Amino acid sequence: MKKYLVEFIGTFFLVFTVGMTVVSPGAGALAPLAIGSALMVMIYAGGHVSGGHYNPAVTLAVWLRGRCATGDVIPYWISQILGAVVAATGVLCLKGHPVVTPMEIKLVPAFVAEVVGTFALAYVVLNVATAKATSGNSNYGLAIGFTVTTMAYALGGVSGGAFNPAVAVGITKMHLVDSMHLWLYFMADLAAGGLAALVFKFVNPDDK
Repeated sequence: MKKYLVEFIGTFFLVFTVGMTVVSPGAGALAPLAIGSALMVMIYAGGHVSGGHYNPAVTLAVWLRGRCATGDVIPYWISQILGAVVAATGVLCLKGHPVVTPMEIKLVPAFVAEVVGTFALAYVVLNVATAKATSGNSNYGLAIGFTVTTMAYALGGVSGGAFNPAVAVGITKMHLVDSMHLWLYFMADLAAGGLAALVFKFVNPDDK
């Protein structure tokens, strides 16, 4: 139960940071840095309890890689999505329920952007937080957080830069993206998480 609570808390603070820095008045060009930093500190805070996924696509990747129990996958996903919904609700309340115009999404570029960004995130997580060769390193949270920062700067203008189905739920609830596109984030992000696990296992066949 503790690990599910940690996943809820970590996802809450990640999505809360997204909302507070993106919904106007926000942090402007510094928003991706704040978001990546929020993920980094939450990973350091909760990684020793739950693994610090805070992302259904990462949970899928870690499960396929063999480092997440099958019985934890669905509870992790539920905890992460609940954390995102509560965070988004809090942001809207604190911001005074502003009128937000969803960004325009072009389906193919957005899909590709989400696959690339989520693949990068999940691949980094698998290599710095689950690989035997990097076991015990103290830089995993920084690497993961800065992956999100980098991808958000590079691809946020194309897809909104969710790279995380739970974040996609949060930004949809905050009207930053249209709910009709929510399927795109789930499909692209989960596919990218699965692909990252397959690539990791191919590159590291002896790392069981």
